[in-house]
Amino acid sequence: MQALFTRPTVRGALALLLAAAVWATTAGAAAPAPPGSAALPPDDFYEPPDPLPAGKPGDVIRARKIEPAQPTPRRLADTWQVMFRSTDALGEPSAVTGTVLVPRGTDPAAAPVVGWGPGTQGPAFRCTPSRMIAKGALYEQWVLNGMLRAGYAIAVTDYEGYRPRPDTSYVVGKAMGPALIDTVRAAQRLPEAGLSAEAPVAFRGYSQGGGAALWAGEFQPEYAPELKLTGIVAGGVPADLVGVALALNGQPGSGFLLNALLGLDNAYPELDLDASLNDAGRAAFAALEEDACALELINDYGGKRLADYTTRSPLADPAWVARYTENTLGPGTALDVPVLQYHATQDGLVAYGQAERLHEQYCAQGVRLTWKTYDTGGRAPVEDHLWPIQAADRESLDYLADRFAGREPEAACTAP
Repeated sequence: MQALFTRPTVRGALALLLAAAVWATTAGAAAPAPPGSAALPPDDFYEPPDPLPAGKPGDVIRARKIEPAQPTPRRLADTWQVMFRSTDALGEPSAVTGTVLVPRGTDPAAAPVVGWGPGTQGPAFRCTPSRMIAKGALYEQWVLNGMLRAGYAIAVTDYEGYRPRPDTSYVVGKAMGPALIDTVRAAQRLPEAGLSAEAPVAFRGYSQGGGAALWAGEFQPEYAPELKLTGIVAGGVPADLVGVALALNGQPGSGFLLNALLGLDNAYPELDLDASLNDAGRAAFAALEEDACALELINDYGGKRLADYTTRSPLADPAWVARYTENTLGPGTALDVPVLQYHATQDGLVAYGQAERLHEQYCAQGVRLTWKTYDTGGRAPVEDHLWPIQAADRESLDYLADRFAGREPEAACTAP
């Protein structure tokens, strides 16, 4: 167990989150497409065609080159927004959007590809990760910049449901796994990007993104056997939705619980969240989906209790429990690539115990997993949750470099 960094490091992460929220509020439209790119208005780009064009998961529906507002990614990479076919939590075809970044100064055909799952952005359309990247407001952009400097192409998923009338499926693994996989497929099939279908691939993410990375790893052997998957890096993983939810109810991170209920309801219409809500709940969830990004989840919805919004608790309803169980990491196909999993021991947003149980379960299944913990000091829930993003970044980059080089991890299922 390691004591890490100083409070200013976390303040920097919180400042990035605040800056992202300010940008999202004051610059609601996506960055305009440069001359010569597809002439689609910013919002219309995200509206899926009806019906979807014929094809298979990962096939590109539309794409446009963009110039992100932030200067660093502009210098480091050529960038495209993409829409592509994917598969929703019910196994039905869907359209998902994302961003493809290809590092400049390298041969795209020789570049490894990292499928990146963003951390929680919030359910409103203005929070869409690809729009955040375009506006220079993605709070994890510095992590992407490090991978671009290492010569890796990055496929960033928006996950399902980010469109002008959003219906996001937040933390629903059965939707996140295919969405992340198909973002990588779309990147490799985008002709302008020049990436190779034979390139080594890794999945990486933190928080919601860490869950997405592991779900993609569990799905990959059957869903996308053609991908040359070499490893997974996953931090702050919400593996057990009930274990996370119970710890959030009435606490500073309760907005994330509300977002998760909304996501499950969008993914599984039979859950009928509205039938469990009182008038205050209907108003709160409507406002949440209309305008809430990550900072609003913390500031406006923190400390709320489900009992204030519901007539009966979805946490105990059998239909909901069945879907929670179905979207629990671990019981499915054992991962057959090396994994780096890490977590803060005093994480105030994504409970530590349920992540520890996941690593133990993976180890019992024979997964080649390296488990890292970080003692974040118990300062504040958001600080403790954000700290490992930076704390583990150098090791995560080294881990990716070793996997792309074909080197096996030195040890598996250990806690250094």
